[in-house]
Amino acid sequence: MTPEQTGRWRESTGSARLSVMDAEGEERPQTPSIRDAVTQDGTALLSLWHEAETEPGHTDDLQSIDQLIRYDPGAVIVADLDGRIVGSVIAGWDGWRGSIYRLAVAPLYRRQGLGRKLVRAAESRLAALGAVRLQAIVVENDVRATSFWRSTDWAEQTERLRFVKR
Repeated sequence: MTPEQTGRWRESTGSARLSVMDAEGEERPQTPSIRDAVTQDGTALLSLWHEAETEPGHTDDLQSIDQLIRYDPGAVIVADLDGRIVGSVIAGWDGWRGSIYRLAVAPLYRRQGLGRKLVRAAESRLAALGAVRLQAIVVENDVRATSFWRSTDWAEQTERLRFVKR
């Protein structure tokens, strides 16, 4: 359903909330559903990551997203609001440690608890797979991202460096 069909957008503190009218005529906020991504979500994921201004990576393409979803169904978790992806996170498990990365929320849906909801979904997925140690990979100079993670119950690990190879 679109806002035009079911309700209206309410602007407050720079965020948009979709409200719908219930049977009694009361306004009710609509909440995105959390679900596993499917390969058909690839274009929407790339659009979200662009809109959310996540740091681009060399795997930001449809082929890589498709490969990840086919290799590890359930690794990509999305927040879906009536067919529009407004948030995502990747929860990867290698059998040793769970990794959470690519947490992104569309700007209009930030500061409403959606990022935390996505992280909880990622933590639940990884726990169900057997992960007892988790790590979140966060871009160090992304102030929004580091502020978010510092506001959670996750501990910042400063005594380790990460080395990568493309």
